[in-house]
Amino acid sequence: MTRYRIALRQSEEGFSVSVPGLPGCWSQGATEAEAIENIKLAIAEYLAAIDEQLRGEPVREIEITV
Repeated sequence: MTRYRIALRQSEEGFSVSVPGLPGCWSQGATEAEAIENIKLAIAEYLAAIDEQLRGEPVREIEITV
């Protein structure tokens, strides 16, 4: 399990949500709960697209403590 910080904003249309650590990863929903569920799907799709782009490339993983 990985945790991501999200920015949730309420507007007249509902809620928008983005992931500051994943540029361009955002979603929306009519309710806060719907927006959060939608961003979970958006994060999964975002990460899958990154994995596809990196396929065959030499990639390493590191751990950090914040």
